[in-house]
Amino acid sequence: MVVKTFKSADGSITIEIDHDKCTGAAACVDVCPMSVFELVDEKSTAPNVDECVSCCACVTNCPEQAIKHSDCP
Repeated sequence: MVVKTFKSADGSITIEIDHDKCTGAAACVDVCPMSVFELVDEKSTAPNVDECVSCCACVTNCPEQAIKHSDCP
């Protein structure tokens, strides 16, 4: 399993993206109001995790359930 972990600078937010599940649908990119996500080689990444407002849109809209967020169920 390939899981990429992205942490905010202060450690308050952790976003994990399972690259085995991610199909590059880009729903996370489209729904994130803070532009936290980008696609790299057709897989989601969260290079701007420090901008995250914990709205959980990425988790609820991922069609593959590939995203886990420390503040979201």
